[in-house]
Amino acid sequence: MGSVEEKIGPHHFPDEDDHTPFHSSSPSASISKVHTFNFETSVVDFRRSSIFNVTRMSRSVYVVLIKAKINMLLPFGPLAILLHYLTGHHGWVFFFTLLGITPLAERLGYATEQLAFYTGPTVGGLLNATFGNATEMIISIYALKSDMIRVVQQSLLGSILSNMLLVLGCAFFTGGLAHYKKVQVFDKAAAVVNSGLLLMAVMGTLFPAVLYFTHSELHQGKSVLSLSRFSSCVMLVAYASYLFFQLRSQQNVYSPVDEEGDNGQNSDEEEEIELTQWEAIIWLAILTAWVSVLSGYLVDAIQGASDSLNMSVAFISVILLPIVGNAAEHASAIMFAMKDKLDITIGVAIGSSTQISMFVIPFCVVVGWCMGKEMDLNFQLFETATLFITVLVVAFMMQEGTSNYFKGLMLILCYLIVAASFFVHVDPKSESNLHCYHLSIS
Repeated sequence: MGSVEEKIGPHHFPDEDDHTPFHSSSPSASISKVHTFNFETSVVDFRRSSIFNVTRMSRSVYVVLIKAKINMLLPFGPLAILLHYLTGHHGWVFFFTLLGITPLAERLGYATEQLAFYTGPTVGGLLNATFGNATEMIISIYALKSDMIRVVQQSLLGSILSNMLLVLGCAFFTGGLAHYKKVQVFDKAAAVVNSGLLLMAVMGTLFPAVLYFTHSELHQGKSVLSLSRFSSCVMLVAYASYLFFQLRSQQNVYSPVDEEGDNGQNSDEEEEIELTQWEAIIWLAILTAWVSVLSGYLVDAIQGASDSLNMSVAFISVILLPIVGNAAEHASAIMFAMKDKLDITIGVAIGSSTQISMFVIPFCVVVGWCMGKEMDLNFQLFETATLFITVLVVAFMMQEGTSNYFKGLMLILCYLIVAASFFVHVDPKSESNLHCYHLSIS
C-alpha cells in the first residue's frame, strides 16, 4: 500500500503560511483539501459556539435568578405549593405564595426593561403596558375563572391606590431626603395628561355605581353590565389613543426624560444591557408561566386565608395583593427619584396607575364578557369614593410640577388611612349574597 502522500499528493496538509485552499494543481487533491479544511473548521466553530452558548446561558441564569437580592424569596414559591398539598393550611399557603410572587414581579419588570433596549419607544411602550402589570392581569384572570369578581375589582383598585399613594409617596419622600437642599421638579405636561386619564377612569367607574345605587336602571340588573361593557370599550380606545399620542404625535411633551438619558446616562444605559433580545423574550415567557402557576394557588387560598387570619377579603385584595404586584414599580420609582429623575418616577408610578385603570380593568371586563362572567365597572360606593378622592389628592399634589419629602410623607399617610379603612371595611355585596344564601337554605 502506498502512503497517503502518494495518493492525494504531497501538499494535502498546507503550511502555516499557505492561506490558499487550492494549493495543488491536482483536482482530486483540491477536493480532498476542501473537504478536510471545512471539516476541521466546522469542528472548531462548533466547539467554540457550544462553549459560548453555555457561558451565555449560565450568565443569563445568574443575572436573572441569582444576582438580585430579592431573588432570595424565590424558594418560597415551591414551598407554598408543597404546603398546599401536604398541609392544606390556606393562611401559610397564601403568605408564602405572596413572598414567592414578589421577586417574580420584580424580575418581569427587569426582563421587560432589557427587551425595551432592542425594540424602540413604540414597542417598548406596548411592552410596558402588557408586562408592567402582568402579575395583576394573571391574578385577575384566574380570579375571573373562579367567579371571584369582587377580588378582581378590589385587587385592581388596590393596585391603583398603591401606585398613586404608596409608590409615589415613597419616591417623593426618599428623593426629597436625598436632595433636601433643592426642589425637585418634573414635567407638568405628562402629569396633566395622566391625571386626565385617571379622572376619565373615575368617570367610567362612577356612573355604573351611581346607576346601581340610585335604582335608576332602564333594565333592572342588566343596564349596569351593558354600560360597563360599553364604557370599557371606550376606555380601551382612549388608552390606545393615549399610546399613539405619547409615543408618536407628541414626543416633545416627554422630551425631558429623553434628554436626561441622552446627556449623562449613555454609558450607564449600555452597562445595564445584560440580556440579549432572545434571552429577554425567553425569560419573559418563563417568568410569566411561573407567575401563572403561583397565581392559581394564590387565588385558591384567598378565602381560606381570610378565615384563618381573621382578615376581610377586601383588605387582602386591596392592600396585600397590590403590594406584591407593584414590587417592580416600587423599587424603580424610588431608585429614579434618588437619582433626581422625577420624570421617569412619574411615568413609572402614575403611568402604571393609568395602565391599570384605562387598560387592565376594561380588559378584564371584556375578557369576562368573552368568558360569560358578569364582570362590570360597579366597584361599589365605598371603593369608588376612595378612588375618586385619591385621584383628586394626587392631582393637587402634582399640579405645581415640584416635589419634596413633605409631599411624599403626606401621600404615605393618606395610604395608611386607606389601608385602615379597608381593614375595618366589610364588602356589602358579599354580605348581601351571604344573607340571600341563608334565606334560601331556611
